[in-house]
Formats: sequence, structure tokens, C-alpha cells
Amino acid sequence: MKKYRYLILAALVLLFAGATALLWKPLMLFAENPETLKAWAEETGPLSFVIFGAMNMLQVIIAIIPGGPFEVAAGYMYGIVPGTLLCDVAMTLGSMLVFLLVRKFGMKFVLLFFSQEQVDNVHFLKNTSRLRTILFILFLIPGTPKDIITYLVGLSDLDPWSWVFICFIGRLPAILFSAMGGSALGTSQYGMVIGISVLLVVCYFAGSWLYKKWNVKKKDSDSDTEE
Repeated sequence: MKKYRYLILAALVLLFAGATALLWKPLMLFAENPETLKAWAEETGPLSFVIFGAMNMLQVIIAIIPGGPFEVAAGYMYGIVPGTLLCDVAMTLGSMLVFLLVRKFGMKFVLLFFSQEQVDNVHFLKNTSRLRTILFILFLIPGTPKDIITYLVGLSDLDPWSWVFICFIGRLPAILFSAMGGSALGTSQYGMVIGISVLLVVCYFAGSWLYKKWNVKKKDSDSDTEE
């Protein structure tokens, strides 16, 4: 049975590597050139929602691909509400797929994308009594390392439906603001673009600080327990 699990894991690695190699350039072009992206969406029609959503899912699974540019691009292409919902649904589905794959293959799957040192530096997930609350707050605020959190949550005792709720609701505000920035960019409302950018930067630093505080606090608590 283990032999088949390794074969499936190897096939997934090849699939993700191939998808990244094939889609990396168009993903970055789409994210960096909103005019080209908007023209492509208009020409492609409703199918563009499916393709763009699949790309958004892929950037969650392939953790090295940044998600922010896609959120801005979605607002630019589709408008605030459709762009926000498209990104949120796609990223939630991607996060759920990662969750299930980690539950299936365990740490071996996590280590395909992150080093053991990166994994060992995440301590707050051991706080099982407040895990749902901590995860929700961390996903609510930009600046927290959601990529590695998404992979490590599958190793915790969190139930799948709580994870879906945390991903969808927790990510919603940041995606909404990014989509608003993209929409404002498309209508040349540069004052709003600057205002939203400043807000997101402030939230980013606040989120980074909060994550480090909780993570270090949990690490210190674990050290005291061991002593």
C-alpha cells in the first residue's frame, strides 16, 4: 500500500512541476500586465472565470507563486464583487486541496515545498485549545505566512469544515481590498489606489508583528515546558 502512495506522490510532484513550468510565464504576464489580462478576459468570455480561477488555485498549491497580484488583477478584470468572490472561492478550493493532500501524504508532501527548518519554526499550531481563533485572525490580517500555514494545518487536528470557513471568511477582507485597488486602477482613481495600498502595507506589517509575537510566545512556552 505504501508503494502506491509513493507512486501517487511522485505523480503529483511531476504534475505540479509541469503545471508550474507551463503556466509560470503566462501567470506572471497576466498578473503584471492588467491591460493584456483584461483584453484576454473579454475575448475569452465566461471561460476566463474558469481559467483564472484554476490559476488562482494553482498559486495556492505552488506556494512560491504570489497571490496578491491575482487579487488586484481580478478586481481590474471583473470588478470588485465578482473579482473578490472568484479569488476567494478559488483560493479556498486550493487550500482545501492542500489540506486533503497533506492529510493523505503527511509531512512528505509538506517537505516538497518547505524545508524542515521552516516547518520547525512554526510553533503556534500546537496551541490546540485556541487553534481556530488564532488561524482565523492570522488569515484575516495580511502579512502572515499563509502559504506554510496552509500546508501545516493539514497535520493538525482541525476539522475540514472549520478550515473551509477560516479560508473563505478569513481571506475575504484582504481580497476585497486588493480587488478594490484593482478596480480603482482600472478607472484611474489613483487616490483610492494609493489609500488602499497604504492600508494594506500597514496591515501587512501588523500581521507580521502579530504572527511573530504569537509564534515566539508559543515557542517560549514549549521551551519552558521541556525544562
